[in-house]
Amino acid sequence: MTGPSPRTATLPAYAHRLRRRVAILLGLGALMLVALLFDIATGPSNLPLNDVITGILNPAGLDGPGRVIIWDVRLPYALMAVLVGAALALAGAEMQTILNNPLASPFTLGVSSAASFGAALALVLGASLPFIPAGWNLPAFAFLFAFGSVLLLQALAGLRGTGVETLVLFGIALVFTFNALVALIQFVASQEALQQLVFWSMGSLSRATWQKLGVLALVTALTTPFALHASWRMTALRLGEDRARSFGISVARLRFFSLLRVSLLAATSVAFVGTIGFIGLVAPHIARMLVGEDHRFFLPASMLAGAAIMSLASVASKTLVPGALLPVGIVTALIGVPFFMALIFTRRERL
Repeated sequence: MTGPSPRTATLPAYAHRLRRRVAILLGLGALMLVALLFDIATGPSNLPLNDVITGILNPAGLDGPGRVIIWDVRLPYALMAVLVGAALALAGAEMQTILNNPLASPFTLGVSSAASFGAALALVLGASLPFIPAGWNLPAFAFLFAFGSVLLLQALAGLRGTGVETLVLFGIALVFTFNALVALIQFVASQEALQQLVFWSMGSLSRATWQKLGVLALVTALTTPFALHASWRMTALRLGEDRARSFGISVARLRFFSLLRVSLLAATSVAFVGTIGFIGLVAPHIARMLVGEDHRFFLPASMLAGAAIMSLASVASKTLVPGALLPVGIVTALIGVPFFMALIFTRRERL
């Protein structure tokens, strides 16, 4: 009498892993939703969660001031945190895969620094673009320079003989270059312009509006399906470039379109809220520990983890110092730096 074949024996194990990963995604989604509700409820005038839920589902059930607080102030702020966290996490997850570098993220490869330089030009030097409303000059310049920095990475990736290590080193060079240019502009800035630039560079959700929220939601909605469509090719790439090519995958084409998605997500996010560090680094690693390298689950898990972390950081920014609203970029840095150091020492021990 023969036992079950290896193929038959692996099916229950695969089904168990599948159910476990789906359950993890549902758990991350529930965590994100809870964090979102607490973010809406937290503020100078604390609102009970019941009022928050009622105000969202049935705005007519609240009085005038309650509706204004939820719909005009709290909800855009909280939803911007969710979208920025999801967008930066997806960008970081794709960068770590296509560059095969666990330390890759929009923050560490120059995108945020380039956006800061664009913002500095608008704030300090008064640079403007034709046909752009005055209130949109800062995000427009931040977007253009962030987008341009990733286009430089794309151009370098298209050169023959360029390896992943060269792209990473070039990204690090961009960080130092744009940081030096920002410092130069700060040196000649007036006191008022310098204050605005420093506050912008700390990262803040206070500039969130429904209009900006709509733009970021549109960019995220357009790029996410393409990222998920490429998930099996991204998973194959984790096995190595040679193995991916043996499956008929054009690695150069995959890397180009991935960097294009990264540029749109990161540049739009940073343009609207300023420099937000470590979300694109931390969230993908949390997702990888929870669901593994299968990008069908890894990419959604990264987005949900990034959205939850960003929402929790937003709550912390409003509660850490009573009576003060901390820039959320400071909170994400406080969360990310210890994780970043732990990651470095963990990799060192494995070498």
